[in-house]
Amino acid sequence: MPPPGHARFRLVPLLSLALMLAALGCGEDAQSPTAPELGPALAVKQAGALSFRQVSAGWVHACGVTWDHQTYCWGSNFAGQLGDGTTTDRPRPVLVAGGLQFREVSAGAQSTCGVTVDDLAYCWGNTAFTFLEPPNLTPVALAGGLRFRQVSTAAQYACGVTTGDQAVCWGSAPVTSDVFIPDRSRPFEVGAGLRWREVSPSMVTSALGYFTCGVTVDDVAYCWGDNEFGQLGIGSIGGLIRAPVQVAGGLPFRQINAGATRTCGLTPDRLAYCWGVNWFGDVGDGTADIIRAAPVPVAGGIRFRDLSDGGEYHNCGITQGGRAYCWGVNFAGEIGDGTTTTRPTPVPVATKLRFSQLATGAFYTCGVARGHVAYCWGTNFLGQLGNGTTTPSLTPVAVAAPAP
Repeated sequence: MPPPGHARFRLVPLLSLALMLAALGCGEDAQSPTAPELGPALAVKQAGALSFRQVSAGWVHACGVTWDHQTYCWGSNFAGQLGDGTTTDRPRPVLVAGGLQFREVSAGAQSTCGVTVDDLAYCWGNTAFTFLEPPNLTPVALAGGLRFRQVSTAAQYACGVTTGDQAVCWGSAPVTSDVFIPDRSRPFEVGAGLRWREVSPSMVTSALGYFTCGVTVDDVAYCWGDNEFGQLGIGSIGGLIRAPVQVAGGLPFRQINAGATRTCGLTPDRLAYCWGVNWFGDVGDGTADIIRAAPVPVAGGIRFRDLSDGGEYHNCGITQGGRAYCWGVNFAGEIGDGTTTTRPTPVPVATKLRFSQLATGAFYTCGVARGHVAYCWGTNFLGQLGNGTTTPSLTPVAVAAPAP
């Protein structure tokens, strides 16, 4: 059971979860997670459908970059995070305004950031990471003129790695030696002296648990921020760590993904490890209700080519052959195995699709399948599956073509 004083964590997702489950309107499904695959995709590529190279799943909106470097978003738009110049929710993709050509995009809670083909960062939505200022309904250039290799957007802040291997963050959350940085719109360096490959801020939708993890170019994992639930992986629970600290255990990591209050990483030999909160089987080691303060191997010994980015309480990975597996909370079918049964170990997504990339949001998942078609599954009460409806799905459905 969770340690005393941690009960408040269980209140974090209650409002959003209640809305999602009400919209889902279905109960437990007895289908086995190892049942035969369900056959072809539930929708085929339609006329005018987009060809995606990358997708990102935020809290209740998602975005994707096409092969011609256009960015489209769908789902909730309460803060202008879809970037189409409005605050209208969209159940199918809309083109981000401004005519910019993007290489990658990252959807957060109430904002979105992307990197253009010339390595400049732009953000839109609640880009001040505070409701004290009006949102930007179309992309605006990040102050400072830095050039980026990678960006990742969270709830109250964002981080990125420059083309010079520096880690920088911006926004209002305890991400560096300052306990709380009010409205820092200009990027500031984190972990000076280290050369970074990627950074991943936590997707937290309440005022607790903010933390960030990253991997250096020599495969060393570091985390910093709130460690109330062991999510920093440093072998202890509690405290606010104000500068990067090496993850315990000495494992090398090629990739890292900070979730709501858990973290997962992929080693150079393609094995997944997770740590932090585990009340929904988040860490994938076959247990639940046991906080893991240091990395533990994900059960099954599956070798993953890539782990999903983003996410709150579930995780996914892609094997070398492109097959998708997920684990963790499954209240809205976000695992994609055709059930709403929480899975403490990886189970295959119920589809014959083979994926090149996956992204986990809040109670839903999206990915790019071979053939460049985007698919999503899970909750859909604000249109975050992008298939033109607000109907949830327990298995992958194709993202629709943009509205004519």
